[in-house]
Amino acid sequence: MVNALLWIVALLPQEPASPAPVPKPADATEAQWVTIHDVPLPAVAVLEVGGLVVRGDTLFVATRRGEIWQIDDAYGERPRASLWAEGLQEPLGLFDHDGRLWCAQRGELSALRDRDGDGRMDELETVSGGWPLSGNYHEYAFGPARAGDGSWWLTMNKPFGDEPFGRAAWRGWALRVPAGGGPFEPVVAGLRSPAGVGTAPDGVVWYTDNQGEWCATSKFAPMHVGEFHGHPWGIDSCSLPQSGVRHPGEVKSGLRLEEAARTIPGFTLPAVWIPYDLLGRSPAGFLWDTEGHFGPFRGQVFCGDQYSSEVFRISLEQVGGRWQGACYPFRRGLQCGITRLAWGRRGTLWCGLTNRGWGSLGQKEHGLQRLSWNGGEPFELLAIEATTAGFRLVFTQPVDEPSVVTASFAVRSWTYDHHEAYGCPPRDVREHAVAAVARAADGRSVEVSFAAGELANCRVYELKCAGVRGPTGQGPWHGVGWYTRNQAP
Repeated sequence: MVNALLWIVALLPQEPASPAPVPKPADATEAQWVTIHDVPLPAVAVLEVGGLVVRGDTLFVATRRGEIWQIDDAYGERPRASLWAEGLQEPLGLFDHDGRLWCAQRGELSALRDRDGDGRMDELETVSGGWPLSGNYHEYAFGPARAGDGSWWLTMNKPFGDEPFGRAAWRGWALRVPAGGGPFEPVVAGLRSPAGVGTAPDGVVWYTDNQGEWCATSKFAPMHVGEFHGHPWGIDSCSLPQSGVRHPGEVKSGLRLEEAARTIPGFTLPAVWIPYDLLGRSPAGFLWDTEGHFGPFRGQVFCGDQYSSEVFRISLEQVGGRWQGACYPFRRGLQCGITRLAWGRRGTLWCGLTNRGWGSLGQKEHGLQRLSWNGGEPFELLAIEATTAGFRLVFTQPVDEPSVVTASFAVRSWTYDHHEAYGCPPRDVREHAVAAVARAADGRSVEVSFAAGELANCRVYELKCAGVRGPTGQGPWHGVGWYTRNQAP
């Protein structure tokens, strides 16, 4: 009976019921620029990936089943898999530092090492722990990410359904652990299902969150001590002595985003809203491309989606001291949901996959795939930037000037409600007439302008540029982006 119950719990979905799958249309041009490589693995290695680390041609893969597998000759035709560690509790992150592998287990931050070099972990240090658990199946801990000051950050999933031993503190929070270990510090509140956590080149820790109640659509945001990111589940913990967040008071349901940001104390908007089903449903692991792995997109963020089985990209800018930016399609069609990413050799992105219980468009249950950049440079919308009169669209190649006409662009926008219902469809959808367009002196940028008063803050702007042409007359690879405008220049 006990084993049967454990099996039922293991098959529970990550989220409450959501709409039926919406297949993404095939795009042959994606394969022209980015190849998906399957990685053959022995059946003994069930890689329901929770964490991923690359050391040369060797991978370390943490799994939701509590194992860490070492994959040698990972780029070869016959990779070799050996069990490096087992008996962990849902490690949903993996980080390589100081010769050890660091992972977030459900109840602790652990550092693991193979001291004698025999290919098996033989030392596990509990670096921090002690956060309460209610026994709910969905109390995942994600991470760690290592901040610029050396501290470790973890994100705590909120529970769904029953909490057998009462409500636990610090759910829906980010916890910080000092560089040398020790007691955790609860520093950010208001998270929901923050499946991805990672560090920007400047040392600030960011996270992805999944659409649901009090989270209108999925999002990407930096975290700073004392912030409240909107979900009221764990705000009672703000009253505890360890809290680093001021209690926001009552969080009213049904406020438009602009009003929520203006009236809820400490409320922090994300840098980028990721529009549901236009670009994935469940963003997870992400990485900055600081080395130019993917051609012209150096400096941007690449993010995997656990539902849509795709990798998309994000460009960021600071306006008035606040981060905002846009997200864009990149590569669809992986075998199942992507939880973790890791850079490999130049031009290679490793993708850790899992499907069980969480569901994805790709129907394989688990595994590894990698993306490789095929070389060259597509004509594509590279980045969207805010201007005082509208937006600057930056392209990867010079733009053919005769194609820079208002008819080449289509723009609409919307906002969301901050409410307790699951997700939120676009609210107050507006079609925007483009007043003027002009190619900039650099030849690669186009200024798209609107009538005075046409644009507003706390809105997502969808910009399509299908009519723009590159230097040889080709249209853009995808030609669409979704810009989150929090602040006007």
